[in-house]
Amino acid sequence: MNRRRLGRTGIEVSEIGYGAWGIGGSKWMGAQDDESLRALNRAIDLGVNFIDTALGYGDGHSEELVGRVARERSEDVYVSTKIPPKNGLWPAPDGIDPEEAFPRAHVIECTERSLRNTGLDVLDVQQFHVWSDDWVGRGSWAEAIEELKSAGKIRAFGVSINDHQPANAIRLIESGVVDTVQVIYNVFDQSPEDELLPACLEHDIGVLARVPLDEGALTGRIGPDTEFPEGDFRNEYFGDGRLREVDEHVRAILADLAIERDALAETALRYILSHDAVSTVIPGMRSVRNVERNAALGDGRGLPDEQVRALKRHRWVRDFYR
Repeated sequence: MNRRRLGRTGIEVSEIGYGAWGIGGSKWMGAQDDESLRALNRAIDLGVNFIDTALGYGDGHSEELVGRVARERSEDVYVSTKIPPKNGLWPAPDGIDPEEAFPRAHVIECTERSLRNTGLDVLDVQQFHVWSDDWVGRGSWAEAIEELKSAGKIRAFGVSINDHQPANAIRLIESGVVDTVQVIYNVFDQSPEDELLPACLEHDIGVLARVPLDEGALTGRIGPDTEFPEGDFRNEYFGDGRLREVDEHVRAILADLAIERDALAETALRYILSHDAVSTVIPGMRSVRNVERNAALGDGRGLPDEQVRALKRHRWVRDFYR
């Protein structure tokens, strides 16, 4: 498994990381703890050393599973998690005071909860689960982060940028307060390439690329007639005819690159890894099969330049989270 620098944190992370939203049991239906634990352990067997979770994933259940595995393994396993906004607003709307979302006491309390859930002495990366650049230089959140770092409870601080708003962290990056950013980045949503990724390179900020397969749209296994389990968030995400839209765009990619459908997921992940700013890609992996398929791509190879150029033509400006 190839390693990359997580910005200035001093941590070397596997370029394929583990996205642990799905194993929390909320929004994604069908996760079983036994399989989730097998998947986590298999990922570490294959060299994955970075796991991204959140306090809000199954009300801490994902953190509990991740922590259990991380504690049992002898390998170095780096765990990042996230603090939900106190006001419960997702994403962070414009005009909200930072004290409504991340006051000092809330940041510290949630971090303590995550430490208890995981059973770890320190969190390698603690992130805010939403962000607004209006909060730079305002509120008590930065004081809380400094306290947590000084106490040795977190190693690095990051933010998970609002969906499809990659430029909404540029001021934070320039402020020098943040160590990592997490952002939606995939073949369809290439917008981080405009401003965010260049800023991260300039300021040596670690980049966690989330939703790399667009919630399954870029796996090649979703079509116009795909059905999801009741209660699964993808029923809404791909609702209102969006499955047909996805299928049209996927077919266009396959034709343009002259690749088979089975090669789409690999192509999509390698596209992200072709950018120098990316530290790790964190696809959701709920099964051993998914782990083995994705971890095999962590070999340090991106895409040939001609394929990268071809995929630039398939940038698709849309927001299925709206």
